[in-house]
Amino acid sequence: MITYENLHDTLSFYNIDCRQSYYISSGKHIFEFPRTSFRMDYYALCICTAGEIEIKIDLETYQLKTHSFLIAAPSTIVRFLKTSDDFKMKLLFFDKNFLIKNISNPFIIEKMNLFCKGSYSIIKTAAKNSLLLQNLLDYLKEKSEKQGKFTEEIIRTIIFNILLETAEIVEKESENSLEKDGNKDIFLKFTKLIRENIRHQKTVQYYADQLFVSNKYLIEIIKKASGKTPHQVIDETLLKEAFVMLGNPEVTISEIAFELQFNSASAFGRFFKKHTLISPSEYRIRENIQS
Repeated sequence: MITYENLHDTLSFYNIDCRQSYYISSGKHIFEFPRTSFRMDYYALCICTAGEIEIKIDLETYQLKTHSFLIAAPSTIVRFLKTSDDFKMKLLFFDKNFLIKNISNPFIIEKMNLFCKGSYSIIKTAAKNSLLLQNLLDYLKEKSEKQGKFTEEIIRTIIFNILLETAEIVEKESENSLEKDGNKDIFLKFTKLIRENIRHQKTVQYYADQLFVSNKYLIEIIKKASGKTPHQVIDETLLKEAFVMLGNPEVTISEIAFELQFNSASAFGRFFKKHTLISPSEYRIRENIQS
């Protein structure tokens, strides 16, 4: 697997020389793709505007046709398999640090629930939704080509707008998918229960009991609805709760561990580091969270 360490290297796939913290494509025909899998090190929105492309993400293969889009977070592993001769797509790459500059909540993107499959979503949507995103990308590109006192802030605002519109589309299409599968009620109840009880209950069995279904059946339903296991959904929600609590400098790490029902501060630290690669104290230092 090839790893690209910055946006300049990532965009070199497309013979694009870009040294900024974001890039917006013009939507021209793209004929050249990397031949091997690579890891996305930037956030990406890719909209198929014509033709189709077959891609592989992790171990899953997908067909993106006109008005389908991929929204992906850093660490997503992608491989382009094949494209039709008329394939076109519009792209937006951006660095999270650029987007959240001067924003107090560093996890605002995570709260949008953009990624149904863990680190990405692939959505087939209506033409009007696709065109809305495409028009926003065109507007973003137009603004990015003008240099002014507030250009950076304007760019950030438009990208946020694009992400929020994308989040609404993802949520709506996911709900439609759940309705077709007949699993919407259980999945929505499951996620609601987790949000309400995450500080006190972390076992899949607890939530299965509350929903009056077996462990095995709950795993099948949640996996089909979200692409994740119930345990993964629980861990993601628990991690978000940990981020919120760590943002309060008046609460100690030991108190957070106790509140989240970990056996010790060390156990909480291992959980946090497993998902973020840094310890809770290192996170606070990095984010300058001090009492």
